[in-house]
Amino acid sequence: MKHQDVWHGQNKLASVSLAALLYGVSFSNLTNAQDIELPRIDIVGREDNALSKIPGTVDVIDQKQLDILQPQSLQDALKTIPGINIRGDEGGLGSIPNIGIRGLNPSRSSKVLLLEDGAPIQPSLFISNAAYYSPPAERMSGIEVLKGASGLKYGPANIGGVVNYLTKTPTQGFKLTGKAGNYGYHLAEIEAGGRSDSNGAVGGLNIIQSESNGYQNNGFKMYDILLKGGIEISRDQWLSLKYTHYDNNINTSYVGLRPNQYANKSSSNPAPNDDFITQRNAVDVNHALEISADTKMNTLVYWSRITRDYWRQSIVNRTQDATIYRACNAGVDCLAGRNREYQMLGLDSRLSHAYNALGVENEIDFGIRLHTESQSNQVVTSQTFAHSGRLSLHEENKANSVAMYAENRFLLSENFNLIPGVRVESYNQNRSNVITGKAGNAKNIETVPQIGATWQLMPQAQIYGSIYKGFAPAQLSTAIDDKGVDQQLDPERSTNMELGLRGRSGQFSFDTAVFSMNFSNQIVNQSLAAGITKANGGKSLHQGMELALGYELSSNWSLKGNATYIPVAKFIGASSLGRDGNRIPYTPDLTSNFGINYQKNHFNTLLSLNYVSAQYADSANTAAQNTIGTLGQIPAFATVNWSANYAINKDWKVFGVVNNVFDKRYIASRSPDGIFPGAPLNFQAGMSYQFN
Repeated sequence: MKHQDVWHGQNKLASVSLAALLYGVSFSNLTNAQDIELPRIDIVGREDNALSKIPGTVDVIDQKQLDILQPQSLQDALKTIPGINIRGDEGGLGSIPNIGIRGLNPSRSSKVLLLEDGAPIQPSLFISNAAYYSPPAERMSGIEVLKGASGLKYGPANIGGVVNYLTKTPTQGFKLTGKAGNYGYHLAEIEAGGRSDSNGAVGGLNIIQSESNGYQNNGFKMYDILLKGGIEISRDQWLSLKYTHYDNNINTSYVGLRPNQYANKSSSNPAPNDDFITQRNAVDVNHALEISADTKMNTLVYWSRITRDYWRQSIVNRTQDATIYRACNAGVDCLAGRNREYQMLGLDSRLSHAYNALGVENEIDFGIRLHTESQSNQVVTSQTFAHSGRLSLHEENKANSVAMYAENRFLLSENFNLIPGVRVESYNQNRSNVITGKAGNAKNIETVPQIGATWQLMPQAQIYGSIYKGFAPAQLSTAIDDKGVDQQLDPERSTNMELGLRGRSGQFSFDTAVFSMNFSNQIVNQSLAAGITKANGGKSLHQGMELALGYELSSNWSLKGNATYIPVAKFIGASSLGRDGNRIPYTPDLTSNFGINYQKNHFNTLLSLNYVSAQYADSANTAAQNTIGTLGQIPAFATVNWSANYAINKDWKVFGVVNNVFDKRYIASRSPDGIFPGAPLNFQAGMSYQFN
């Protein structure tokens, strides 16, 4: 379907849905909706003391920080958080996220649990959790990042941590935003919303269209629609509904530059006939009930459907100069589509209750999640560049799970809390080859314990720590082979520990933590597109520390900086992952971010420096570059960004950002197949106007 057809259809849907959502609402009676808090699942919480209750490292980026950063993508914002490493962009300016936490491989963000308003946004959790989608930064009001034992509440595949994107609450009126930049970049955004005084309903929509030619001629065209609303059913009961639609066509590939292309600063697309086409629809329904002053319940029902068609031209040969493709005029298959569709449906209900027992104050959290998902996996081969052809592979796969968790906070004293907890996850995976008739299933149950503590040493400082068992299921394509045989794979397991100190004294804020992740069985999940045919397992150890500091020099100037040092990220013993003592690929030993901010009246500007030390691209720790650029050390690099925004008045704002100010040429990745250069100097500038 052509983009304009999708756009016109979705635009019509948006208009109809918004009208239904705000039916009966008189816009002349709209009042400010900024103070409305629609129900959702937060991983940190909205209370003033929410952070101090969590026995793990917590980072929150709020709306003000997003406005200052002016990130092109959510990954740009995440670079400012300690412990996070973003692997180089494959195209689409962050549309395909590669997020790693604390030394875990960032490929497709498969070691991190990604949520939006508490609902999972990875295509699936038990079939294939590689991320193909990242929502636009423009429609977010904040980001929560949680590392440590408390992340076990939210699902599997969260050994590194949990990232929760928070969407904006609709506000009164109509707002237009426009941006433009080099490489043909432009973005247009419409926000509209309001609130009814008569029934407490609040609702609105957000529409974004953006496109770019791409700095490697790997352009994209993206549309995104968000419809969101809610109502106060009674004084103690609230309901919210959110619908999102996302459509993105990126002219990108697994194939990067070859060494001589990179050395000659080629700006051509190394795979001009490859396309990564993604469409996603999702619905979240949130219900919040305040049973009593001490008892609250939140229930989320989530559904999503994502299609990912990946059309790639067949490769004949790779040299140091170029990638040689099979011609599409020779009467043979020359193009293949790795086309997948995922659907996910779940119910996540959480109950919190404060009570007294044996003279001790307690707070208990209990939750249950029912989850089911499916995948249609097809490979279509073609003798032309048309996105159609002969079906050569067809699988219909399913998985479902039932999970329960309980966490109790013992308030043993005014300053010391002990927090034990446990999560039990039972899941089934089913793989079925439609063409051959081969099918099989695997069943597993996992018990994941944790214990954490917080100790308020003084008003200005708190010690926190936890010990917990990490857990991530083997994805379906590794758990069951293509003949339907259960491979009897254990889940990925690790013993994780964390100890930290955080606080604030006057103008100075700090948070530092040491951590250890000891894997008894680390799994590399199969990727059909990458041609991997079996799972690998082995032991590994990650140990390091994080440090984040902030200082307000005056009422106008402030400094913020963080660093993550991981001296140990190695394989242990003989395994098929890597040799004993070798460093884990894509694990820099040092990442850091430093920013200086100036703010006066309605003007705000930020100058920031991001540094990433050298990395290896493979588990053999190959230092010298090979002929085709897929192996070799990735040298350290540093980039400088500058952003500014100015409020001309309460309705009219202008802003801009320059990324990679000094146009640093660097290798961001050698994976999956070749050299992916980091983004060169790029800039965007724009303005917004609020109609009231």
